[in-house]
Parts: sequence; C-alpha cells; structure tokens
Amino acid sequence: MARPPAAPTPAIAALVKAGVAHTLHPYDHDPGVTAFGDEVVAALDLDPARVFKTLVAAVDGRLVVGIVPCSRQLDLKALAAAAGGKKAAMAAVADAERSSGYVAGGISPLGQRKALLTVVDASALDGTTVYVSAGRRGLQVELAPADLIAVCRARTAAIAAG
Repeated sequence: MARPPAAPTPAIAALVKAGVAHTLHPYDHDPGVTAFGDEVVAALDLDPARVFKTLVAAVDGRLVVGIVPCSRQLDLKALAAAAGGKKAAMAAVADAERSSGYVAGGISPLGQRKALLTVVDASALDGTTVYVSAGRRGLQVELAPADLIAVCRARTAAIAAG
C-alpha cells in the first residue's frame, strides 16, 4: 500500500507556487530497485511512454537537464545540440544530486536547487499529461506537459533515442 509523503518536496512547492494543477501518485519504493522508471510503471500501472525520467548531463562542461520517457534513452548528441553545445556526457551522480538537491531515483525536474538549462523530449507533447518524479523515490507527480515546460522554463527537442 502506498503512503502519502510526509512533507512537501521543493518540486511540489514549486507547482503550488506556480498555481499548476497536478496529481500526486505515491507508491512503495523497493530500496533494492535501481531501475526507477520501470518500478514506477509497474507500481502505478502506467504507460512507459508517459513516465519521464530526469537526467543530468554535462554539455561542454556545464550541467544540463534532459527529460525523456523512461522507456527510452537520452540521446546525448541531440541534447548537446538542443543546448547549443557540441559534446555531452552523463554527469556524475554526485554532481546531479548536489546540483538538483535530490537523490538519484528521486531527481525531479521541478524545484531544483540550481536552475539549469532544461530540455524536455518533444514526445511529452503527445499526451494530455506526463508523470515525473515529485522529488523523492516513491512519489510521482502527474501534470500537463505545457505546465512542466513552463515551470522548468524548458525547451523541447527530440532528445530521446531507442
């Protein structure tokens, strides 16, 4: 049985402050699971194309956030191009956690500690809602793709592969 969060996360606070309609979806996170997106899909019985993972990469030495469906991979070359750079590599987990203020597996694109350039895969616009981490493992938030893009001050581009 899923339990509600003990306190609002910075992601939830950002949505409330922006007046964005959203729905929280708690689920029981298994500490032994590291395929976080797959766990969300199974626990909440969702379409994997609607559940988005938040990844942090270094593009020409600066951190950039890429948001792609959990069923696909981040295309680093496409992310670099969308960010106006030449070369991208996944950021170290410690750098992603430090920059975002969240732990891996619970990194939300919303309410991050440091505002980073954010790119949402264009496929997010294919549906009426998307799911992203609400800022902790075991908690997803459902919201309109346009609201995700607006609150994150993101741009969209085809950055998913596979």
